[in-house]
Amino acid sequence: MISDGKRLTQLVPRTLLRLAVWSLCLIITGWAVSYVAQGVAALRIVALPVAIAFLFTALLFPITRRLRAAGIRPIYATWITMLIAFAVLGGTGWIIGVRANDEFPRLVSQVQETAREVQTWLQDGPLHLQPTQINQWIDDLAAQITQQQTVLTGATVALEVLASIVLLLFVTFFLLKDGDRIWAWFLKAFGSATPRVDRAGRAAWVTLSHYVQGTVAVAAVHGVIMGIVLAGMGVPLWAPLAVLIFLASFIPIVGIFFAGGVATLVTLGAQGPIYALIFIGVLVVEQQLENHVLQPLIVGRALSFHPLAIILVLAVGGIVGGIAGAAVAVPVAAVIYRAVPELLRDPPVALPPGTQPLPAGDSGAPPLTPVPPTDLVPQADPAESGRPTRPTRPGEAPERADPAELAELAELGAPSSAAPAAPGASGPVEAAPATPPGTPEPR
Repeated sequence: MISDGKRLTQLVPRTLLRLAVWSLCLIITGWAVSYVAQGVAALRIVALPVAIAFLFTALLFPITRRLRAAGIRPIYATWITMLIAFAVLGGTGWIIGVRANDEFPRLVSQVQETAREVQTWLQDGPLHLQPTQINQWIDDLAAQITQQQTVLTGATVALEVLASIVLLLFVTFFLLKDGDRIWAWFLKAFGSATPRVDRAGRAAWVTLSHYVQGTVAVAAVHGVIMGIVLAGMGVPLWAPLAVLIFLASFIPIVGIFFAGGVATLVTLGAQGPIYALIFIGVLVVEQQLENHVLQPLIVGRALSFHPLAIILVLAVGGIVGGIAGAAVAVPVAAVIYRAVPELLRDPPVALPPGTQPLPAGDSGAPPLTPVPPTDLVPQADPAESGRPTRPTRPGEAPERADPAELAELAELGAPSSAAPAAPGASGPVEAAPATPPGTPEPR
């Protein structure tokens, strides 16, 4: 009698059946991913602050860990870490505000002068454009920019930003203070799968920490170098531009194009096209240095993504959460990329007792190394020399036993291998006399 499964395989080719099963799996996976994306988009006011809080926690946790190791209580260590972060952010914001207030009027006058020079070149140069054409282009560009703006009330934006900042601070504080306790409580829900989830979570946290700390270091180097170049050229607002380049470095590939374009336009408006071209050349060289030296050395292999994968991840993050979504999309993808294999990987099989693992770099089955026997094997007959010998381990040269040592062992109550002590006997144990050669052994 033919079963239903065999009848189905006879009616439908096996290749088509496998293709149908895989298509069904892909449809179910796509359906689940779309619902998750819609949920994240609907709750972006919660999801984005929580994701950014994880990034801040990965950046600040080394400070909290060092303070705890110094003997400071967790609550105090967390407060000190948060105060240090507030001091750094506040000091940076104050410096940017002061520099912008002092240099912005000079920037406006320089941009106006450069705009007049460009307009004069367009009219009197090889293009011979009319002033009406130039004004029409400017009006069209302004109209397109105005149409792309999203109309939101100021109160709504202010409320969302304030709620996101408060949630971000709370989540960061409690992750720094009780992160280990929160993780232990979270693992209780997985039962027998706890080891797998714990292994995946720890791999994800290591990846996130390496990515955030390495990216901050690389972005700091990038911002400092570009700030020095802008200041050396005499470009106004060089400090805000350096901070913009630093922040844009957290968005791979796309961020540097945006920040570099803004800095190039400011340099063009303030110092002219020659300085703008010089700045572009320095920016390209520094970007190549970052991609081929700083990123591999500092970030390492925490993020081994192809540039196409990064572009697609940034596009998805930007669609779901805007600029903030693009900023957290790459680390989230890196965490998932590292955690899923650890979640699906089986734990290593324990080796049998008495075996050693295969050395690194070798291939094949690990060789079995037997455990050396613990019993002592006598290596020489005491009758040959008339003096007792001490039993030795396999491979060890026989060693003559010292009578004084044997007497000391007898006083401590330890049995001697030269002559067994009779039950109930006390006192020093003497060595057994040697048996003359040729004497028959008693049966």
